[in-house]
Amino acid sequence: MILYPMIELFDGRCVSLFRGRTDEPHIWHLDPVEKAKSFAKSGAEWLQITDFDAMSGDERNTDLIREIIRTVGIPVQLGGGFRSLERIAEWIDHGAGRIIVGTLALHQPALVKEAAKLFPDQIVLAVDVFEGVVVSDGWRQKSAFTPSAFLKAFENDPMAAIIVTDIDANIGDAEDSIALITQLAGEAKTQVIARGLSRTLDDLSRLKYVPFVSGALIGRALFDGSIDLEAALEVVKPEIEKRAQFI
Repeated sequence: MILYPMIELFDGRCVSLFRGRTDEPHIWHLDPVEKAKSFAKSGAEWLQITDFDAMSGDERNTDLIREIIRTVGIPVQLGGGFRSLERIAEWIDHGAGRIIVGTLALHQPALVKEAAKLFPDQIVLAVDVFEGVVVSDGWRQKSAFTPSAFLKAFENDPMAAIIVTDIDANIGDAEDSIALITQLAGEAKTQVIARGLSRTLDDLSRLKYVPFVSGALIGRALFDGSIDLEAALEVVKPEIEKRAQFI
């Protein structure tokens, strides 16, 4: 299972938000570029950046994100405010390894399908689930789609991955969230990355054995010290099967 340390940016700073709310961000007083480099130094294979300002059309973090992409030394999965094919192409030109789309996929599915064909294995579908339906626009708008129906709409498109976020996980039973991830990972035709279920090393140990889950996003837990990235990478690394010795 691949771990994706996540840096969430708001006004040029590393933050954590409660259920996507930007009115009360938890600010981490750390240099985003240096933090990104520290994740790579610890052994991360990928980095995810979420640009909350871009969701409202504000491009103040553009230079910062470009610097991270240029200097971090590992591929970057970028999300936040992608509303056009042109912007997707622009950031792939800037060096982003993958682009995450969620709201765009709900409002303009044909455009996302076109993007997946133009940039195979570089488009990631975000499936954000709240109270049993897919939500958009920074988790503020409910759609009419169940997560299963949403996945099915894109099952024949060459997506790089699917990120499943159970927003209820912040307030509900973790077992319900594991059940949702297990269900959707079994239905998906491509690799699934779980978000919001990795607060401790024990969480990662359990998630590692959920069938068809290929990755996990970790954000706040890496910033508040609940999880040490090197220890987490040790937990999820493949186990080497012992072979009988023949004499």
